[in-house]
Amino acid sequence: MPHRIDKRLRASQFRTRLSTAMTLRSLSQSALARRIGVDRSTISQLLTGTGARLPNAQVVGECAAALGVSADWLLSLSDRPETAADILAASMTLTEAPRALVDEQIFNWHTEAAGYKIRHVPATLPDMLKTPALLEWEYAPHLGRTAQQAITASADRLEWMRSAGSDYEIALPQHELTSFARAEGYYADLPADLRREQIDRMLDLHTQLYPRLRVYMFDARRLFSAPLTIFGPLLAVLYVGRNYLAFRDSEKVTTFTLHFDQLVREARISARDLPAELLSLRDSITDWPTPYSRLLSDKNTHGG
Repeated sequence: MPHRIDKRLRASQFRTRLSTAMTLRSLSQSALARRIGVDRSTISQLLTGTGARLPNAQVVGECAAALGVSADWLLSLSDRPETAADILAASMTLTEAPRALVDEQIFNWHTEAAGYKIRHVPATLPDMLKTPALLEWEYAPHLGRTAQQAITASADRLEWMRSAGSDYEIALPQHELTSFARAEGYYADLPADLRREQIDRMLDLHTQLYPRLRVYMFDARRLFSAPLTIFGPLLAVLYVGRNYLAFRDSEKVTTFTLHFDQLVREARISARDLPAELLSLRDSITDWPTPYSRLLSDKNTHGG
């Protein structure tokens, strides 16, 4: 139920807030009067009156529009001075998402969230856990970025995690690591030694950083998640290919957090059990040619 305040107090707060908004906008009484189409004496009365009477809705609305604040705030119906459009614009932003790892925006979001738990659903394997060899294989062809840039950015991200005092939870679809180990789909024709090295890297980082770094594996047939990062209570960011959708509205951040926590609760492989799963996948890797490399070999043999 909305809180009711005395009419005199509401009128006094209107005068105070109107004066504050004018000061912030560097608008004189005459300038505001011209903008809303009234006499200067009208503005003077609004600011210096002593009664409980408020101006009519049209005057309040014109003042709010001219000063870039909400009418509800002027009337003490809200504690947020921003207009509804400004609040909406601030709650969600669209940011370009370069394919390569060299992305200052992502690093700035991490820095802003230092000390908070960060929850992450990656698009492939987690970038900061990748070996230099895998980064070179993956990022070198994209957008003219060098593999060394990607390697440096990944190292910086991992070093930040070590020093920032933030817990880091990663939820990974189980099929992602299975496809990686088998060199299927996205990872087609990835050499066996590179795959083993990558799994060894993840085992080593788990030993070094657990429990501050926790990786869970969920069944994507039961629960789906788009690539997502939640920076504590501050921000939730969806990765949609060419752009990031960033949400700062607390209700939306909470909704995404609950979604991530469900992925963790229903994970097929817990963070504690991850090493056993990684070792099993490592043992399954063979030096046999992948289907893609066999196809190339057959084409070359037959002059295709």
